Amino acid sequence: MSTPATAGEPPLPVGSAPPTGGGPSDAPSRADTPGGSPTGAPPGADTAAGRGRGAAQARVGGGLRKWRRATGVTARGYGVVVAAVGLLVAGFQYGYPDLALLGAAAGVALACGVVFAFWRPRLGVERVADPDRVARGEPAQMTLTVRNTSRVRAANLIASDRCGNNAVPVPLLRLRPGKDTTAHYPVPTSRRGVVPIGPLRVTRGDPLGLITLARTYGGLAEVWVHPRIHLLRAVPAGMARSLDGRIDKVPHGTITFDSLREYVIGDEMRRIHWRSSAKVGELMVREQLDTSEPTIVVLLDDRASVHPEVRDGTAESFEAACEAAASIVAAAVREDIPVSLHLVTSVASGPYLDVLTQADLRPGDLSATLRRVRAQRLGDTLVFLTGPGGRDDLGAVSALRGPYPVVMAGLFGDRDSAPVSGGDGLIVIEAADGSEFAAAWDGVRGW
Repeated sequence: MSTPATAGEPPLPVGSAPPTGGGPSDAPSRADTPGGSPTGAPPGADTAAGRGRGAAQARVGGGLRKWRRATGVTARGYGVVVAAVGLLVAGFQYGYPDLALLGAAAGVALACGVVFAFWRPRLGVERVADPDRVARGEPAQMTLTVRNTSRVRAANLIASDRCGNNAVPVPLLRLRPGKDTTAHYPVPTSRRGVVPIGPLRVTRGDPLGLITLARTYGGLAEVWVHPRIHLLRAVPAGMARSLDGRIDKVPHGTITFDSLREYVIGDEMRRIHWRSSAKVGELMVREQLDTSEPTIVVLLDDRASVHPEVRDGTAESFEAACEAAASIVAAAVREDIPVSLHLVTSVASGPYLDVLTQADLRPGDLSATLRRVRAQRLGDTLVFLTGPGGRDDLGAVSALRGPYPVVMAGLFGDRDSAPVSGGDGLIVIEAADGSEFAAAWDGVRGW
């Protein structure tokens, strides 16, 4: 028989069990409590408290890790310290000599570990990079030589040499006094930039593993990974100049008097300026200058706003622009043509390939750079290399056709957009990478 329902309560369905609490006076369940807390705490109180405890534990754990790195004591070493203190206190406090003896033994082991780990081996470190300057993707090797300069045999050490972002293990197996060991390893050259090498990190610990100390040896070495250089066969012809202004493009140039200098053995007699020699009392030679020699000005747009697509810290459009700039500089040097490299965001100084190696994206003002380039009139041919975001700036660059007879723009990483018209005498090359730019450069007929 089913149990009759109490007055005021709805009848229970068939097969259901009656409530165990006994009626409406029961305490509310967790789900009925505001915020889901059985204690009636405000919503989110438990979560906030948990976050606070987690942050405190993280701070304590971080502090312990920093202390371990600073002191060199391992987790086993801390355990031995705690055990030694506890055994010594218990042995002397309660009169157990065996416990005190064990504590003293633990203390002696810790002291021996300190002496063993703090002994600093004398090592000489020498690095040789072959080569120390290499194009992107070409092989480079580092030779590391470690010599034991002390008078005692060094124990087995764990050493690693930093190569970029990687650690290269270096075996140091009981080096005898005056002996050395050599390690060879490749240097990563897949990315343009300066790869730092070193210092050598040597880790030494006691046999029981109570203390481990790491020390550094040797200085730093650098391997410069230059942009790839693509062969450019065509070069600008230049403009002939005279006192009447620009005349026309010429292939070989003209010779004009520039200055006088003292005669040195080997100078041609026909270049001696006899009137000046008679006034000075020494032979003076005319220095001549080729005023029509073509001069190339390369302006690399290194603004971060024009190279928006960055993957793994690298903007491929900017890498392609750097390769194009390096190719132009190399072609000009090969043909003995004056060339200058300029950056939009800063003033370039040093060897041009090294400047391109260290070039990085940063904020900059193109308008100020164009005003400076216009006022200085640095050459005959201006080459502006930019990325997808520089498409709207090509009009301002084409306005330099006055002081620069030939203006060319290289646009990288934006082949899907509408092609740029070469109006106002502006030569535009759109390319995906450096090799495509080189092929289009050789096809230009406007030099």
